[in-house]
Amino acid sequence: MTPERYKRLTTVLNNRQPDLTVVLENVFDPHNVSAVMRTCDAVGIQDVYILNNRIPPHKKWGYRSSSTAANWLTIHQFTDAKNCFEEIRKRYEKVYTTHLSDEAVDLYSLDLTQSVALVFGNETFGVSDDIRRFSDGDFIIPQVGIIKSLNISVACAVTLYEAFRQKNAKGHYLDSRMPQSQAEAISTAWGIK
Repeated sequence: MTPERYKRLTTVLNNRQPDLTVVLENVFDPHNVSAVMRTCDAVGIQDVYILNNRIPPHKKWGYRSSSTAANWLTIHQFTDAKNCFEEIRKRYEKVYTTHLSDEAVDLYSLDLTQSVALVFGNETFGVSDDIRRFSDGDFIIPQVGIIKSLNISVACAVTLYEAFRQKNAKGHYLDSRMPQSQAEAISTAWGIK
């Protein structure tokens, strides 16, 4: 490995944010899943949770939309919602779902510098009521158009870049925040150890 490659990979690893994740519930289109993965990588998310309890599990991702992002992420796939959220609750303090409800808060009022999992739902039906029961609340992305929703990959990108903005302002990208054991495992998987 060249010194430049080593420096690049270690810099990326040091910028990973262990207290932020995305959960995708029954997202049908593998290209949407892959586009979300690409954004996760861009803002420093390492762990992505994919729950397919109403559709078949994905066998592969959309290569063009991911630009190989899945190779650099830790993907957790589940077919059981209870098991999925038990694992998420072990690692993240808050769970917020994207959902157009009367109780939903504005994305920009959320504190995304805390330990949080953000749940995005199916392209047609959004986050299911079953999954909303696992959450601490709903949030919406403010919009002024006729259509009240965005494509899932766009909604995720808007949300994650708000998290990036907040976390960057608080200095979360200045030092490595990942537990040593996790960083070592990723270093090994990436071939930098």
